[in-house]
Amino acid sequence: MPMWRPVRGGNAFEITVARLAQAIRLGLVAAGDRLPPERELAERLRVSRVTLRQAIGALREAGYLESRRGRAGGTFVVHPLPDAGEDSDAAALAKEMGEELHDALDFRRVVEAGAANLAATRALSANQRAYLVGCLTASRERDAGSRRVNDSRLHLAIAAASGCASVATAIADVQLRLDRLLGAIPVIRRNLDHSDAQHTRIVEAILAGDPAGARTAMEEHCDGTAELLRGLLG
Repeated sequence: MPMWRPVRGGNAFEITVARLAQAIRLGLVAAGDRLPPERELAERLRVSRVTLRQAIGALREAGYLESRRGRAGGTFVVHPLPDAGEDSDAAALAKEMGEELHDALDFRRVVEAGAANLAATRALSANQRAYLVGCLTASRERDAGSRRVNDSRLHLAIAAASGCASVATAIADVQLRLDRLLGAIPVIRRNLDHSDAQHTRIVEAILAGDPAGARTAMEEHCDGTAELLRGLLG
């Protein structure tokens, strides 16, 4: 099954969630079906069993999978993800955007990673550093409504810290283009934990004056978000 090909890249959790979601959406594992055994699936995907369990837990938390104990136990699909044209306004928007979605995600990866790199080269004032830390703290909010706003505010703060007005404008534009879709990712605790950890690495690298580290951390963050969008909505 092509969905079970090896996971590659630095976002094993997000990619694994996306692979499982794609398999469910495409009907390769239908409602009522059991996923392959954990050991076998981890070997096929070339991920640790810890990562696989986290990904399964994320989709279980979102209501798509359930785990059953006993001789006939395992992990079962209990609710199929909607097709790109069904139920969800965000899914319909993703379909409507078509290649524009991929363009926006690629553009975001380039400009946001560049902004983080540039911000780490700047001699930030005490106020700028405090503002970044404040935005980082606010971005950890778990309320779905305020979290999206605070997440976007952190990315815009990083853009502003780059000191380049053109870059900041580009990031504001791409955040606006993707806002509805980013806000439509199911609120899954493990995904939020990963996102929070990535945000922390980005800000810490900027404050430490580590351009390469800031760029790499932002690239991994953007890649992880893109995988989730493509897996859950694409």
